[in-house]
Amino acid sequence: MRTSRKGSVEMPAFVRQLVKETEKRVSSFFKGGRGGAAEGEQPGDGEKEEVIPSPYLDRPVLDKLTEEGCVRWGLTYALGSMQGWRANMEDFHNCVPQLGGDLADWSFFAVFDGHAGSTVAQYCSQHLLGHILAADGIAADDNPEKVRGAIIDGFMQTDRHLHSVARREGWERGGTTVVAALISPYYIYFANCGDSRAMLCRSGQVCFSTEDHKPFSPLEKERIESAGGTVSLQRINGSLAVSRALGDFSYKGAENRTPCQQMVSPEPEVCVVERSPADEFLVLACDGVWDTISNEELCAFIHNRLRVCNELRDVCAQVIDLCLYKGSLDNISIILICFPGAPQLSADALHQEAELEDLLEAKVAEIYEELCSAGEEPDLLSVLTVLASTVIPGLPPGGGIQSKRNCIISAYYQQRDTHKPAVPNGLGSS
Repeated sequence: MRTSRKGSVEMPAFVRQLVKETEKRVSSFFKGGRGGAAEGEQPGDGEKEEVIPSPYLDRPVLDKLTEEGCVRWGLTYALGSMQGWRANMEDFHNCVPQLGGDLADWSFFAVFDGHAGSTVAQYCSQHLLGHILAADGIAADDNPEKVRGAIIDGFMQTDRHLHSVARREGWERGGTTVVAALISPYYIYFANCGDSRAMLCRSGQVCFSTEDHKPFSPLEKERIESAGGTVSLQRINGSLAVSRALGDFSYKGAENRTPCQQMVSPEPEVCVVERSPADEFLVLACDGVWDTISNEELCAFIHNRLRVCNELRDVCAQVIDLCLYKGSLDNISIILICFPGAPQLSADALHQEAELEDLLEAKVAEIYEELCSAGEEPDLLSVLTVLASTVIPGLPPGGGIQSKRNCIISAYYQQRDTHKPAVPNGLGSS
């Protein structure tokens, strides 16, 4: 399969300005203001307008962290992570393909999506698994009820230890969502706390996915209000957008209430799925992925990409690029875990992919020529706009035209180089 040159993506200026102004007004509202001064109104005497740093960059950070590995019983995995438009990288992960000892055939994977800083996410990525394994219940006999209880206990214990460290170190804010998968020879144990998500694909279809914990969900909202909080702007007290997380101790101070009854609960929702030979792959990802693509779309896209990519890390990189091009403004992290039944590299699929890229290159050349003939400047945005309205057969399912944007950008710059005016011999020479 041919590889295409990566292109940089820039947010339009008016969108950047809109984001910055919106963040400024919302932040002012959260702090008790009225959205700032009216147009033309000056701040009062001696009053200095507060400069609120934007959580977004002017250009995205496109460098990706990737890793991959395998274990002897046929599981393979890869990780992809990128900072993107966010001013800071707050995602962390944990990939342990073999637990060792009596649990040598068990694996653990998790994505931690931090908010209000990266400290809590980093701490939990280093300590959560240890607390789960220290709880009584995880053993080679693989009793689902005992394992489920141990996972819950591990989360609760992690939050308790985190609280002690936070008080000692002076961490006033910050929390993290967690989505994890503990894989035994017979079961997959899904643990979700927050709005990151896990998805299992079996026989080419979504077999299972975790439920996001949002403040506006009926049961979550009931708990929040019982603990003295409110839900406005779909957030707890108009601020926090998740209803379960590790950390976030400013939302866990209601008296005479257990940790699971606080506005923000550290209790994970644990689901047990029996493994099947038809299992293909499992995805763990932060909301930077799920905000832009549905379960069904991502399942179809990865299923297709596994047939044309030599390495799993390339599939993760393509998912990240797809989410970026579909508008994700968040950090983007994904762990892809493939079982023996996953789709394999296919000669027919590789041939179809090559034909698609040839077609896209020809379409870009055709559009470029048409724009030149019409006396227009064929900039990249113009080419992309025309191409987006063109019917292109054979695009990756679930990905559409956005999933081939790197190929299109490469073809565009090739056309631009081809159409550069030739410099006469000797011109400019001394």
